[in-house]
Amino acid sequence: MAMIDGGDLIARMLKREGIHTVFTLSGGHVQNIYNGCLNEGVRVIDTRHEQSAGHAADGYARLTHGPGVAVVTAGPGVTDAVTAVANAYQASSPLVLIGGRSPLREYDMGSLQDIELLDIMKPITKWAQSVYDTRRIPYYMAMAFRQAMSGRYGPVFLEIPSDVLFGRIDEENVVWPEHYRTEARVLGDPDLVRDAARAITQAKKPVVMGGSQIYWHKAWKELDELARAADVPVFLNAMGRGCLPQDHPNFFQLARKPALQQADCIVILGTPVDFRLKYGRAPHWNPEATVIQVDIDPTEIGKNRAAHIGIEANQAMALRQLRDAIGKAQHEEWMTYLRGLEKMAEGQRDEFLSSDNVPIHPLRLCKEMAEFVDEETIVVGDGGDIVAQAAGVLPINYPGQWMDPGPFGTLGVGTGFCMAASVCRPGKKVLMVNGDGTFGLNGFDFDTFVRFDMPVVSIVGNDRVWHQIWVGQRQMYGDERCVATVLGENARYDQVVEGLGGHGEFVEHPEQIRAAIQRAFASGKPACVNVIMDPDPPGVKGGYEFK
Repeated sequence: MAMIDGGDLIARMLKREGIHTVFTLSGGHVQNIYNGCLNEGVRVIDTRHEQSAGHAADGYARLTHGPGVAVVTAGPGVTDAVTAVANAYQASSPLVLIGGRSPLREYDMGSLQDIELLDIMKPITKWAQSVYDTRRIPYYMAMAFRQAMSGRYGPVFLEIPSDVLFGRIDEENVVWPEHYRTEARVLGDPDLVRDAARAITQAKKPVVMGGSQIYWHKAWKELDELARAADVPVFLNAMGRGCLPQDHPNFFQLARKPALQQADCIVILGTPVDFRLKYGRAPHWNPEATVIQVDIDPTEIGKNRAAHIGIEANQAMALRQLRDAIGKAQHEEWMTYLRGLEKMAEGQRDEFLSSDNVPIHPLRLCKEMAEFVDEETIVVGDGGDIVAQAAGVLPINYPGQWMDPGPFGTLGVGTGFCMAASVCRPGKKVLMVNGDGTFGLNGFDFDTFVRFDMPVVSIVGNDRVWHQIWVGQRQMYGDERCVATVLGENARYDQVVEGLGGHGEFVEHPEQIRAAIQRAFASGKPACVNVIMDPDPPGVKGGYEFK
């Protein structure tokens, strides 16, 4: 008869779920989980901040299409991870956060790091629970995985008091959950699918807007087939980027604004109609357009903009149904018109992509970065304007190649996402696009990259300001009243990375960019290419001018 503790129970459930890596920052309340992971061959990566551990688990979930796990200690360990959990909640990512808790026997006595964590976590998770019996840890782990991976994916929180976690039981008495979650995929209502197919076929100017559920539901093949069959333009955001390659005849990205303004049928696939889509309202969308919305979460359908046809379904299943119902349609004139607008927009930015200005134009930096992005590269966006610009320039051509925070707009996700990319896609290059403000949030996790031999290359677009705020602040109040938005003049983030054991490059002239990035990748170390950018560059300010 072998006696095992709660840490062993957790580690064995991780292994049964197929999870090969967990992310953590050490704490006494949870240390036996590490011992259990060593016993079961589950890798433990420890970060320099719990927020990074949470983001890493989020990134792991995105890259594996399964739950990602972070383990944090009681009290401030959990509260430090709140931002990562909230980001996963908004991005519908199945992050499982396991948090320590002071022992039950000392409940309400003022023990170390004791606080009511469930009350904090419930508003930003799908499910949050505490375990009160060591024997039931496997049961609650199974419930956590099931909740995270059912319906609309999302984060969950499992709190385990230390006397429960360190409790020991006879291994022979453990009841291991089996077949505890379904892999079934929800089909769309056939009548609604037929109505949607008819609307798309009869439309003169249909548009498809696809989001993260295309990626989560592995629906890129079905998206390709539907786009070709229906002959419709497709725009993608968030984790949807890369679900069609950029040379696909139906892929568009620069003409989204006029497309939505003129479309008579708008098909929304697995993305919320939120601020990124201007809430679906005029003048950004045609108020007369027929709206078709497909979402796994029925509460999203009709939110902010009426959905004339709302289909609750898994994206792969619904797209397959739509493709079969449509058969073959044609919208050649509309497609040709939008392709012309795309070329017009490309022409407007060409001179800035090749700009030799000093300080460096952000689009020139994006063009140089693009030369290093191929099918063996994963790109992580962690910043404001520089990430938005990079998203429109870098060649993102396969699912999961691009990761950004999602709709919560969290800064600081980058180092955690890069850790996940390093462990889930070994051998691939990992390129992180940073703003200089963002680097300050979790930049010290370059120490983690060094310790675990993760040769991540960060390219920092250093404009010395919190640019998205600074621009509006200047317009409203003037240069002399720009408070809390100005950063260090030519701060040497590259030297910070060197000091942590990595490789650093400092770039002030555009002709230096390419060689600096090349040296960074060739170094085989975690690297930072610190590029001094123009904070007020000439060029396209409020979007492209379409005529």
